[in-house]
Amino acid sequence: MKFGTKAIHAGIEPDPTTGAIMTPIYQTSTYVQESPGKHKGYEYARTQNPTRTVLQNNLAALENGKHGICYSSGLGATDAILKLFKPGDEIIASNDLYGGTYRIMVRVFQEFGLHFKFVDLSNPANLEPVITSATKMVWIETPTNPLLRLVDITAIAAITKSRGIQLVVDNTFASPYLQNPLDLGADIVMHSVTKYLGGHSDTVMGAIVLNDDETAQRLAFIQNACGAVPGPQDCFLVLRGIKTLHIRMQRHCENAMKVAQYLQQHPKVGQVYYPGLESHAGHELAKKQMRGFGGMVSFELKGDSMPEAVKVMESFEVFSLGESLGGVESLCTHPASMTHASIPKEERQRNGLKDTLIRLSVGIEDIEDLIQDLQQAIG
Repeated sequence: MKFGTKAIHAGIEPDPTTGAIMTPIYQTSTYVQESPGKHKGYEYARTQNPTRTVLQNNLAALENGKHGICYSSGLGATDAILKLFKPGDEIIASNDLYGGTYRIMVRVFQEFGLHFKFVDLSNPANLEPVITSATKMVWIETPTNPLLRLVDITAIAAITKSRGIQLVVDNTFASPYLQNPLDLGADIVMHSVTKYLGGHSDTVMGAIVLNDDETAQRLAFIQNACGAVPGPQDCFLVLRGIKTLHIRMQRHCENAMKVAQYLQQHPKVGQVYYPGLESHAGHELAKKQMRGFGGMVSFELKGDSMPEAVKVMESFEVFSLGESLGGVESLCTHPASMTHASIPKEERQRNGLKDTLIRLSVGIEDIEDLIQDLQQAIG
């Protein structure tokens, strides 16, 4: 199947009882057994749920993977991956990454004996010198959050495979429509399903897709043992959202390109970060490993004035100031005080994340209204 057909049909069958074309919400905590241990494949809803099973199969198909596992949030999925390791193991991560990922690594798992190194992996040559015998995993985002840097998945995968190290790619910003890391050599793909996959700002969920049977079994065990599972209502909402993923992503990409081009020529705007711009350092790589440039745009104002940046964010009328991204509505976020506040200021600045950076999740509204909103907010 091509992607749009997979989004609508993969892993989804009409309900065998009623013929309902939409997967039912199996709102139950337990299942009746015919005899002790003899059941219809479902025993307790933390362990498995039919609505969740359909979603997991659908997500696996979208990422061209074998196993899909859903969690109660993106950080629930991250937590499960990090639980694959033991004290003394070392993980190398991109230095430009989601603040929540940094927080769970440094503030939670470092306390339990895992070691983390944060490295600029936009240049793959930076990876090899920092690998040690303790390195068990490399964690990357591409495009990164919030500076939209590109990481060469194929190049990084060549290094990790030669050293027997697992490669995890957070594919949240791209979505499976624009990028399939497993096809490029990654071992595990992670998503904050809350974002583009759900697409309607009404669900919180995470997911992992992979091919390796043994690792999938370990992750499923961790999911059941630790309990970070999504509810059936949320699974239903995401299944519904995915049916329009390809259509939504096309519009997100179209609008984001026009927003980036508008910002680039604005006299009050300094730096614009968007992989679709030819001036972007990762533009050629984005063309090679992605099928489009995504819906995320970040920018800085000339003069680097915090009061001016705040004024712009307070002045938006169509863009809403709030956390998160990937919904049909346009959002504006201030990473330094919101999504990345848990990263120390010195660390943020070292990685190039200024306090005045504004991140836009460009929605699917009419582009004329979005440009007009930027016009009146920036002045």
